[in-house]
Amino acid sequence: MKDTYVSAKLVAANQIRIEIFSSLPFERLDPTLFRDEVAMPKMTPLRVNTLNSLAIADFRTEEPLELGHRYFLNVGQYGLVPLDVNEACFFPDFDEQYYYEGDDLGATYTKKRTTFKVWAPLASKVELKYRRHGKNEAWSLIPMIRGPKGVYIAEVDGNLDHYEYVYLVTNSEITREATDPYAKASTANGRTSVVLDFSKLHPDFHQEALPILQSGADSIIYETHIRDFTISQFSDISHKGKFLGMVEKGRKTPKGHPAGLDYLKFLNVTHVQLLPIYDFKTVDETKPDEKYNWGYDPQQYFVPEGSYATDPEDPVCRIKECQQMIASLHEARIRVVMDVVYNHVYESRWSVFERIVPNYYFRRRYDGRDANTSGCGNDLASERPMVRRLIVDACLWWVKTYGIDGFRFDLMGIIDVDTLNEIVKKVKAIKPSFAFYGEGWNMGGDVNIPLGHMGNFRLIPEYGFFNDFYRETAKRYFAQDGYAASDFKYGLVGSCCNFIHGPKFLSARQSINYLECHDNQTYYDWLSARRRDLGEKEKLELVEASNAAVLLSFGVPFIHMGEEVAASKWGEDNTYNKGDDFNKFSYKLLDERFDMAERFARLAAFRRRTQSLHVYDARVIDPGVDVIDVGPAIRLCFVDENLAAPYATIAFYYNASDQEAVYHESIPVKAIQSSRPIEKKEASTTVTIPPRTVIVYAAERKAKNG
Repeated sequence: MKDTYVSAKLVAANQIRIEIFSSLPFERLDPTLFRDEVAMPKMTPLRVNTLNSLAIADFRTEEPLELGHRYFLNVGQYGLVPLDVNEACFFPDFDEQYYYEGDDLGATYTKKRTTFKVWAPLASKVELKYRRHGKNEAWSLIPMIRGPKGVYIAEVDGNLDHYEYVYLVTNSEITREATDPYAKASTANGRTSVVLDFSKLHPDFHQEALPILQSGADSIIYETHIRDFTISQFSDISHKGKFLGMVEKGRKTPKGHPAGLDYLKFLNVTHVQLLPIYDFKTVDETKPDEKYNWGYDPQQYFVPEGSYATDPEDPVCRIKECQQMIASLHEARIRVVMDVVYNHVYESRWSVFERIVPNYYFRRRYDGRDANTSGCGNDLASERPMVRRLIVDACLWWVKTYGIDGFRFDLMGIIDVDTLNEIVKKVKAIKPSFAFYGEGWNMGGDVNIPLGHMGNFRLIPEYGFFNDFYRETAKRYFAQDGYAASDFKYGLVGSCCNFIHGPKFLSARQSINYLECHDNQTYYDWLSARRRDLGEKEKLELVEASNAAVLLSFGVPFIHMGEEVAASKWGEDNTYNKGDDFNKFSYKLLDERFDMAERFARLAAFRRRTQSLHVYDARVIDPGVDVIDVGPAIRLCFVDENLAAPYATIAFYYNASDQEAVYHESIPVKAIQSSRPIEKKEASTTVTIPPRTVIVYAAERKAKNG
């Protein structure tokens, strides 16, 4: 009808709103509701409002409408109008009615048949479209049967290993094609989901090779990125930019220094944190050199990223190579932390979630608009039971199928605490020493529920937080800002004691101590921009000292790739899409500054064997540690002789200034570790702390006679 627009929407379980915009005069409305083309009992009018060319009329149905049917309204002279039921997911009892507890969403494969299940409670029809992968055959199309809780089910007989599939989902009489949100494998760029026989894909993850960890404070985390760490021309890594490139053995720099896996082993780190390795959107997997991205734009939560595989078109390749990478890192005694993004997706409107269950998966503000706390256009509604379930299921899949040892949560302050605690409960039942930490910024969140930010540290006791207080005060202190010394002392003792400030955390194991991460400027660049008066030698010494301080602080040390050799991003910070030149690890720079890497590795080894640095309980740290000023330097020592063991005494000195500091110990001590080369000297009660240096002095405990 010319210049006339009519819509009908289900606004409550038994209430329909009809809206008419028309240039024609309005007539009395007496609409008839049809379910599956059968007329339903007459509806009761509730109100009609008209204004110029607009009319809004509400009607009550005799009974609440049951989802899963096709509904149309015959609106008299305006014709037949489909009923939009997409608001039903906001009804008060929706989650109670439709939460599905079964453990078999997605494609469940056996050699005799495959069962497909997709949760689509708003849908009136779902069809399964499938064919053999790589054969260019015609698609088969079969209807799926609606089961309890809005789950649609189809069973296909025969061996469907390597079959690709999609769903055709009809919501409010609009049909959209969607991949499976629970797909475990896919074709390149997530075009279609793929059925696989995962019984063939269970490698030995060498869990027995991993050292036992008592707590997160036993860890040294090294953050890197698959492409960045392997792409440089200044190493002989052959699988550049790939999962396999991370774990090639015996690789070297031009000057013969270790590269790749051997370099990670050389550094003495305990964990490698990998920027996202699940399937992300903005890199074309078939042309990975054409566009760069870190991967904070999720597309498939259960599937590894294909641009890191040697053959992204082969659904098995990315899985096997990702598994092989993790197994090889484990064999090298290095745990793997996976960077996960459960706060947003690449684009909500065209996402698989919106295609299958409109309006459900994304958080709304109180006025009904999309929440955008993430700054990425959408926030996942983690508090909704089926969203929480998806997140927990994805976490468990990566632990069980890929052997992952930890999760770093991007923008964790947007995720609700119940979801975070549920992940801990389920994952720790499998791996007790699993690592949980994330970005705990308090960003609001547009919901009145507890979220996973630092202010709620008591509610999520198993989680660590990136300690921005430590980061900012340490950066200032090692930029020679004397006013930062007091706050830096607080950071040194784990930010958990009543010392200078009140406790920020329950214990030091919640404090992730760092100076830079992937989306900051490198500390070398930060220092260069703020201290233009410093020479190159002085800057490098301050960067080394800051790295040493991170390793010699209570809490969990976190090092960004290249920080150990004072790498630069040419002054840029958030280089998520700026390509290899800004982001790659420079093996050429490693050759030039290998002595810095050596000192870092020695200090990392020292931290690993020094059990006093693994203490995290504030009730032990507070009375057992003494922190004082020594001229321009800071001295941290253990007043509890049990903490000093195996030494008779041990003290850490932090001197960011240009002045030498001197202290008189009660017994003769020697310098045993330093951020700068140590001159061999006899033990003495007079200790010297050189400028721009972090140094450790200790005295060996004498053996008792008899």
